Amino acid sequence: MRQRVKVEHYDGPAGGWGSVKAVASILTQEEVAILGSEILLKQNKPDGFMCVSCSWAKPAKPHPFEFCENGAMATAWEVTGKTVTPDFFAAHTLAELRSWSDHELEEQGRLTTPMRYDASTDKYVPVDWSTAFREIGAELSRLGPRSVVMYTSGRASLEASYMYQLFGRMYGTNNFPDSSNMCHETTSVALPEVIGVPVGTVLLSDFEQADCIFFFGHNTTTNAPRMLHPLQEAAQRGVPIITFNPLRERGLERFTNPQNPIQMVMGGTRISTQYHQVRLGGDAAAIAGICKAIIDADDAARASGSPRVVDMNFIEQHTSGFEEFAAFCRQNHWNELERVSGLSRASMTDAANVYMASKAVIANYGMGITQHRHGVETVKMIVNLLLLRGNIGKPGAGISPIRGHSNVQGQRTVGISEKTKLVPLDRLAELYDFDPPRWEGLTTVDACKGILKGDVCGFVSLGGNFLRAVPERSLMEPAWTGLRLSVQIATKLNRSHIVPGEVTYLLPCLGRIEIDTQASGPQAISMEDSTTSIHGSRGQREPVAKSLLSEVKIVAELAKATLKANPKLDWDTWVADYSLVRDAIERTYPDQFKEFNRRMFEPGGFPRPLGARERKWKTPNGKANFTVPTSALNPPAEADDIYELMTMRADGQFNTTIYNEDDRFRGIQGGRYVVLINPEDMAEMELKSGDFVTLSTAVNDGVDRSLGELQVVPYDIPRKSIAGYYPECNELIPLSHFAEGSKVPAAKSIPVRISKDNPLEYVEADEIPISVT
Repeated sequence: MRQRVKVEHYDGPAGGWGSVKAVASILTQEEVAILGSEILLKQNKPDGFMCVSCSWAKPAKPHPFEFCENGAMATAWEVTGKTVTPDFFAAHTLAELRSWSDHELEEQGRLTTPMRYDASTDKYVPVDWSTAFREIGAELSRLGPRSVVMYTSGRASLEASYMYQLFGRMYGTNNFPDSSNMCHETTSVALPEVIGVPVGTVLLSDFEQADCIFFFGHNTTTNAPRMLHPLQEAAQRGVPIITFNPLRERGLERFTNPQNPIQMVMGGTRISTQYHQVRLGGDAAAIAGICKAIIDADDAARASGSPRVVDMNFIEQHTSGFEEFAAFCRQNHWNELERVSGLSRASMTDAANVYMASKAVIANYGMGITQHRHGVETVKMIVNLLLLRGNIGKPGAGISPIRGHSNVQGQRTVGISEKTKLVPLDRLAELYDFDPPRWEGLTTVDACKGILKGDVCGFVSLGGNFLRAVPERSLMEPAWTGLRLSVQIATKLNRSHIVPGEVTYLLPCLGRIEIDTQASGPQAISMEDSTTSIHGSRGQREPVAKSLLSEVKIVAELAKATLKANPKLDWDTWVADYSLVRDAIERTYPDQFKEFNRRMFEPGGFPRPLGARERKWKTPNGKANFTVPTSALNPPAEADDIYELMTMRADGQFNTTIYNEDDRFRGIQGGRYVVLINPEDMAEMELKSGDFVTLSTAVNDGVDRSLGELQVVPYDIPRKSIAGYYPECNELIPLSHFAEGSKVPAAKSIPVRISKDNPLEYVEADEIPISVT
């Protein structure tokens, strides 16, 4: 029986007093004494630690409080005084724990002791470290490397990530899916083809020079709140900010800086000057409309002998494919662009007019673009828009994919990739005298298919909550139990840990904020932010338990237990002094990590060199390429009973981590099993606020995917578009429903049908104590 949630309108801005209360609440919830919360003063500072939450850039001159509400939650979550000891596991079977919510599992606290699953009791039992490593090594040695997946979340440091991929390739596998496969792999596929780099071109300093900023498909409020500082500064300078998003996200509407006493009293800043609620999957059509208006204006200017609207000097010198793209824009019909985008011609023209009047434009985008079937083409459409007026490779302009987890981009940089063409295998072979495997590894989607088929027999996870983050939960969880080996390296308990394989180990590791002391003394680690800048990070707190090992140490011990000795590599020496790992990274990537150890604590970080920033295009033709979409503007035929579902995150969560079960900005308290629906659509379906419905995936592949007891919440969302929470709605996503070209699960546009549940007695939220921020 589902608990009925409370729904109350929230009219406050992002930041402000609501954020202050949320920070105080999480500190209390995680038993972090207020006097002990000075740790927050070290967050994202050059002499402190890098936030374990989002990957947004860290400024060279940080604010006194260089953390956001979500960052404070992530820090409190890690430095909590709560612990999960062997006594906890002795008291609970895994079958019982599977009935707990995601929040309840992680809320128990930090893992302290290595554990091994005992099938006879259905419980975890303690195991000493040496035995765990020896037994895991023996299991890996018996398994074929092609049948083993080595997954990483976006939290692992550059040092741990480099060692992990080296261990895996020496073992003989290229199966390195990571959280990029579930979010921005679309970016990494699209951008190299059109501008020659797999990452964004914008630095934090560019926001100070931009005179126009676009947003596509990103909830800055919850996914990168510190980004609101440069946005607020830009808005206060009069910079137009134009947003395209299905939902009106509060941080892109209004923001009050909690560090500014005047703002706290007088109110915050309007952020977006234009806010366009595009229908789900309609972004490419909206961008095509903007580009059509620009080409039409350019054609008129050329006919009248006026100055060109497009930057022909840039286009002729640096690009290819302009004429084909311009012809495509002319051929588009406004009525079709309006239908597909859900926007009026006037809205698209208004955005185009501001763009044409601007000299330096940044285009930001998030998973609202990348997690669609046509995400790759839509990213290329954003590049088309920027190329029209030379807005890549000059100050104040560029493309800015906003990555999620704190080092998800960096771990790809140092070799965590299933795509062998992205890894310097010849260099690794030269440095370490071994023959790396050359076959293409498994993506996340491929790994899931392999588990379902039984082809994947071993799964080693460096952080993350893979089983909860992936699609097809109703099939994946039963199949997971068929794994011969599951190894989970983690700081807290989550869903992936309580669905065991035949042989399962839970290995607790140090958190980033904890002091990591090795033979040469306290160690520093590094990571890369969304703007390709590299930052150092030093632990600040004593470990929550003396039994914990660092990720670097765990990776090294697993490698030693699995591999034959290699005279070119001493794992113990690397563990003793992480600077030696950074030297190895520099030797492997000399153009990207020049003088790595000397530069890692530069204020603001040091950016990796990118050719596109200097208008050097490392594409096959040496040009930046306009492209013509072939399918992004052709959505599937509409059916009256099919709606498009997008998954979303609440302000009380980060990825699969649920800090509390409220969503302050959407006014939802006490639960997450809701579906947001346009009131006009509700009226057509004869639904009332508070009714309960079941969503069923509208894909005819023989698999029944449904999620019931979802409470209906009327919401300002485009018609035929609905929204529900991630990861709860993941079980509605077929494995076959992914972005063409990148295999990123298309979680932002899932075709579903809606049916009303039979009336039941539901528990009222106000009858159960809840934590309200």
